[in-house]
Amino acid sequence: MRRKFKLFFTAALVFGVVVLPVYAQEEDKKPPVSSSQIEKPSEKNVKTDDPAMKGYTIGEQDVLDVVVWREKEFSGPVVVRPDGKITVPLVGEIYVIGMTPMQLQDTLTEKLKPFVNTPAITVVVREINSRKVYLIGHVVHEGAFRITGSTTVSEIIAEAGGLQTFAKRKKIYVLRKVNGKETKLPFNYDAVLKGEEKSQDFVLNPGDKIVVP
Repeated sequence: MRRKFKLFFTAALVFGVVVLPVYAQEEDKKPPVSSSQIEKPSEKNVKTDDPAMKGYTIGEQDVLDVVVWREKEFSGPVVVRPDGKITVPLVGEIYVIGMTPMQLQDTLTEKLKPFVNTPAITVVVREINSRKVYLIGHVVHEGAFRITGSTTVSEIIAEAGGLQTFAKRKKIYVLRKVNGKETKLPFNYDAVLKGEEKSQDFVLNPGDKIVVP
């Protein structure tokens, strides 16, 4: 019994002497990780120059991601309230409607300077809820419709399934708020279809109401 135990113990020592150096050599072969390979968690999936957001202005009910690098307590999603403001820790309330994400980013950078050493801030639009228009009247489907920066009146009517039989095609109009006052913009559907008055097929603004009598 003692002889068997001695042989087993001797084999284990030999095995350890052989294997451990090999394992150490394998570890030594792994290339060192450079600082450029280490991803910064707060920058993951953040896009500051998305072409789709060019010229986009923030609106009511939009959801924004405010990312302050290495400052998690200042980072997180914020919703634009009906009063047009968001709340950011230490900064307080900021009116953001009409700003581009880059403009808000610059504003927050300035306001956080007293609290954060060289703040690096990114603002990303997570959800676009403000870019809607409303279609009412003699159409197949009434309701709210999302728009892009180039959506026209005729495109929304087409998206709604078209006009009903007794719709007054030449009397359609768009209600738009300009400087706090509601303005009536005429739209002649037949003329636009014939190509007579293409300028009437104008681009819609968020909050516009298309009325089909």
